Amino acid sequence: MNIIPLINGNLYEWADITVLVGGAPMTGIRGVKYSDKQDVVNIYGAGRYPVGRGKGRITCEASLKLLLDEVRSLASSSTTGRLQDLGVFDIQVSYIPDESGKIVHDVIHDCQFSEVEIDWSEGDTSKEVDIPLVCSRIEWGKL
Repeated sequence: MNIIPLINGNLYEWADITVLVGGAPMTGIRGVKYSDKQDVVNIYGAGRYPVGRGKGRITCEASLKLLLDEVRSLASSSTTGRLQDLGVFDIQVSYIPDESGKIVHDVIHDCQFSEVEIDWSEGDTSKEVDIPLVCSRIEWGKL
């Protein structure tokens, strides 16, 4: 149940997002996906129930959904033409609301392309390419 009163009726939408890959804005982007997960385990002592919790490593995942023209543009920056040979870069996802709200940035650090697969079918009028990334960490909600 949402107990926060409706202020202006606007929530984040795709049009509010700007994505920078290595500092360059992506115009041929159709989607961005990122997450992090931390190992959290119960610690047992006397009795049957946990006496505390321990936190372990954090793992991150990210991917971009780009139009093929954007993929080709990025690949042209590589000496081999392969996205995997571009090296390490950061991705900044900025949430920029229309109203005078605060701009919030999520930064996906130390990204590298790990795989590229292009799949055409008869009748396709454009091509979206899902590209997984390897990343080290995500900085959430940077103002």
